[in-house]
Amino acid sequence: MSERAADALRETTITGNFTDAPLASVLVCCGATRVMCTVSVEEKVPAFREKSGGGWLTAEYAMLPGSSPYRVRRASSQGRPDGRATEIQRLVGRSLRAAFDLDRLGPRSLWIDCDVIQADGGTRTAAITGGYAAARIAVERLVHDGLTDRAAILDPVAAVSVGIVGGVPRLDLDYPLDSRADVDMNVVMTGAGRFIEVQGTGERAAFSRAELDALLGLAERGIQSLFEVQRRAIERALAAWPGVKRPAA
Repeated sequence: MSERAADALRETTITGNFTDAPLASVLVCCGATRVMCTVSVEEKVPAFREKSGGGWLTAEYAMLPGSSPYRVRRASSQGRPDGRATEIQRLVGRSLRAAFDLDRLGPRSLWIDCDVIQADGGTRTAAITGGYAAARIAVERLVHDGLTDRAAILDPVAAVSVGIVGGVPRLDLDYPLDSRADVDMNVVMTGAGRFIEVQGTGERAAFSRAELDALLGLAERGIQSLFEVQRRAIERALAAWPGVKRPAA
């Protein structure tokens, strides 16, 4: 059994400016789970956005071969798409699109790449939380360069897992907890307290409305804490970047 309190997040850090090549990058660590999130910009948009005058944001997700004790095969070596990775990157993309007004982004695409360096549960929620921090840093830099309207920035987005383990609602499941969970749920929310996505499954047992409400309340409190981690990381990353004199409010 985890020594953490049932309502406690794993120790979570976000380190900005993790790599130099992309417009923005972060390393998000949630306990032993580590995900590198980078943002690249293309000065073009998909065909369905060409006449809109606005931009686009999409995501890709992958577990690196050494992220698990058993080597994770690359999709390219299997000759077919990884169904799990495809489902997760769609979740990350639609979650992060809620954070920005794409019509004000300008005719460009943001690619959010989330690569799992080490997996110990909660990789998809870490990718969303870190992906937002990286995307926000990137958009702030575009704003500074006069390429994007500040109004393109809408609301923070973060995500966390919750579940029922041994009859107890728990926050932020690591792998040992997740593997024993009766109920497993991923929750994505905005800074305004609105839900983007709730993925909940009775893995070993059905759950009641009261248990659902308890899990959502637990997730909401955890996500509020993650917003503060994001805020500090974004401020530090922008302050350390020579192109921006001070962090954005």
